[in-house]
Amino acid sequence: MYKHIVLAADGSENSIRAAQHALLFAKQGAQLIEIVLVADFAKAKQDILHAQSREALDYERRQKVRVIEELFLSEKVTYNVKLLHGDPGPIIVDYVNSQAVDLVIIGSRGLNSLQEMVLGSVSHKVVKRVKAPVLVVK
Repeated sequence: MYKHIVLAADGSENSIRAAQHALLFAKQGAQLIEIVLVADFAKAKQDILHAQSREALDYERRQKVRVIEELFLSEKVTYNVKLLHGDPGPIIVDYVNSQAVDLVIIGSRGLNSLQEMVLGSVSHKVVKRVKAPVLVVK
């Protein structure tokens, strides 16, 4: 089955639903769930200006996935959190393609086809460019 799973998370409801699917795979024998959180450059400047310190900024970013961490801890699932910086779609793709990943799980933002065509979505970019299988959770 899947041994190394990357869960792309941002703290949204869809990423929490994706985490619940990752939990199912963990119960079936996945050895490592890696929660990947990307600090988006478009939002990072404002975050940095309002942060009191680097540690405080990292703590605030990590809080976005705290609900997911608590879910995994309550079920005794082994996981890591990886904080990356940049444009979320390409950064997730680059990270996953550089690792031995068996499955990527990502939430869908639920954009309609026009919104997705104009704006693009992280999940769409990941599905198109990543080499590993991808599960998109709505």
